[in-house]
Amino acid sequence: MSHGTLRICYGGTFDPVHNGHLAIARAARDQLQADVALLPAHDPPHKAATRADAGQRAAMLALAVDGETGLSVDRRELARSGPSYTVDTLAELRDELGERASIAWLIGADSLLQLDTWHDWRRLFALAHLVVVQRPGADIDADRLRAQAPRVHAEVAARWQPADALHASASGGIALLPLPGLRPESSTALRRRIAAGEPWRDWVPPRVADYIDRHGLYRDPAAILPPNSPPPAEPRP
Repeated sequence: MSHGTLRICYGGTFDPVHNGHLAIARAARDQLQADVALLPAHDPPHKAATRADAGQRAAMLALAVDGETGLSVDRRELARSGPSYTVDTLAELRDELGERASIAWLIGADSLLQLDTWHDWRRLFALAHLVVVQRPGADIDADRLRAQAPRVHAEVAARWQPADALHASASGGIALLPLPGLRPESSTALRRRIAAGEPWRDWVPPRVADYIDRHGLYRDPAAILPPNSPPPAEPRP
């Protein structure tokens, strides 16, 4: 059953999905009273090649959200050839849901600071709202945006609104989603732990851990990004 009229989309490589991803999805669901669709990217243009294939990443996501009210997996980007551009996904969703449907795309604070490097980034606001996840200690405010991302600041300065107001319009707003606590998980750190034989199973749901073991994923140290890898040229667009 839907929580409300707002549809929230949470895109990523999810390579693999971990408890931090689920904490963000649950916080969005609970604070915004909306269903959340998690969209695994087929070929994210801002990241190195994924370590598990598309089918495996989608399968782990499905295991992770199974039984979670209001959370689902949307595989549309996996059926698309080429890069996973957010603007294309949102345009497809807008065509499906209609011009009056409220749609929001969930991003991290780091992504907001790099939003002007995304493909056709200004068009995002014609298609959806943005919801920015704010982790403890990583506050996003006007001064930080103005200093670190002046073009983004100029675009969003008049768009901020309370998160609970997003339901009232189809697109064009931006809101903060504060997380109640700081979580340690990241997919890169998780892959390193698995490859190094360090404890890792408590970072993922039990069924996801069993899937990783069963398929022997992330065991090759050569396939894991080194700690000082340069940042990708383009964040998730």
